[in-house]
Amino acid sequence: MVTLEEAKNYLRVEHPEDDELIQSLLLTARQTVQDVGRVSAEQYEQEETCHTATLYAIAYLYTHRENADHNALLLTLRAMLFAQREGVI
Repeated sequence: MVTLEEAKNYLRVEHPEDDELIQSLLLTARQTVQDVGRVSAEQYEQEETCHTATLYAIAYLYTHRENADHNALLLTLRAMLFAQREGVI
């Protein structure tokens, strides 16, 4: 599971002012990755690809919080999580 500290490190955020926002984005990213990857909470915890996809989603949502192209985000996550979606792994 991605922690707040790990997300902040990935985003290179050192100040606490955005902690609440990042925590909210973390929950959104996790659920989005689970939905796009079609994985259960248990599978999510075991898949390194899900971990990486969550960090990517957090970074995308944080960077583009005012003008995010959610379609582009979902397409990228589908590509990253293809094996999980198709049951290859």
